[in-house]
Amino acid sequence: MLGTAFLLLNGLLILLLLWTTRTRKKNEPPLDKGFLPWLGHALEFGKDAAKFLARMKDKHGDIFTVRVAGLYVTVLLDPNSFHNVLNDETNCFDFTRIRGQVIKRIFNLQLPFDNPTSERKWMEEHFQGLSLERLNSSMSAHLTSVMLNSPECFNSSEWREDGLFGLCYSLLFRAGYLTLFERKDNVAAVYKEFRRFDNLLTKLARSSLKREEKNVVTTSQERLWNLLSLRCLNKESEPNSWQQSYIEFLQNQGVEADMQKKAQLLQLWTTQCNAGPAAFWVLGFLLTHPEAMEAVKSEIRRLPSLQDTSLQRHPWNPLEAMSTPVFDSVLSETLRLTAAVMISREVVQDKILRMANGKEYHLRRGDRMCLFPFLSPQMDPQIHEEPE
Repeated sequence: MLGTAFLLLNGLLILLLLWTTRTRKKNEPPLDKGFLPWLGHALEFGKDAAKFLARMKDKHGDIFTVRVAGLYVTVLLDPNSFHNVLNDETNCFDFTRIRGQVIKRIFNLQLPFDNPTSERKWMEEHFQGLSLERLNSSMSAHLTSVMLNSPECFNSSEWREDGLFGLCYSLLFRAGYLTLFERKDNVAAVYKEFRRFDNLLTKLARSSLKREEKNVVTTSQERLWNLLSLRCLNKESEPNSWQQSYIEFLQNQGVEADMQKKAQLLQLWTTQCNAGPAAFWVLGFLLTHPEAMEAVKSEIRRLPSLQDTSLQRHPWNPLEAMSTPVFDSVLSETLRLTAAVMISREVVQDKILRMANGKEYHLRRGDRMCLFPFLSPQMDPQIHEEPE
């Protein structure tokens, strides 16, 4: 009896191994499954994606498929071939499902946006053209107010130390929150809870939280949902404000009240999570490169709005804001060196991908497609002679 059970178990294990074993077929990208069953390269990929993918590029070239925690991910590193994925007209590459999974895992949120056209139309209405100019003007005013009127910045009789990252994050977050959510009374509480939540977001996305960390995330989420909920909306805000419009958009999409509350946190994170860290990297570079700092300061001082030393707020002038080529260069270069974003798509049907060099590769339905600009255009010596 035991012998029969043992043979049956071995048979099941062999079948499972055969079912999960994949071999490279004709015209498919080079396949690298790693040594660990199922996990494949997950540990190395998660630890340092840039270092791992650079090693794979040296080994296999500009396109290859790796196994990562049961998934097969095809990585494309040739920037001249990116458009064949991003601008594909055959609907073979999809982001909706991946996005939905990430949003559900991180924000405990499910949105019925199967077709992103309506969402994109709403965003264009509120974040382009005249709406963008109004937001820019409001952001400029709030940033000035936060920097000049915050107790920690304005009390000349008392010094307060803070890390550069914390200072940048706090200033940009507060100004951004006041601009979009129009609430002055709870900005400190929202910022405190947001930082607690954001500090654990990477682990939350990877489902690697410890028990006590899960409790912290859950508590912060619930507090933020309440702080951003409908009943906390500013009664004096304009009826056509961004936040009111977003609530109406969700209602028209059939989103329930509980999900509307959770969607506020998604919007808060989407709009505020990058500004503070970006400012930190820019300011950190300038503080360690005096020549660049002086060039930027000299350029800023020549702006017409700063010729007046009365500290009065001037109207937002988009043409003036666009006349800072030195600062723009510093910002672009800083982001190039520090932003390592993955662009992921799901292969929803078999696809022949034609590369810029004329080669063609067969992509399997159910795989992931991943573009990683950090190792290609961002670090291409033909584009930047000294990329680092």
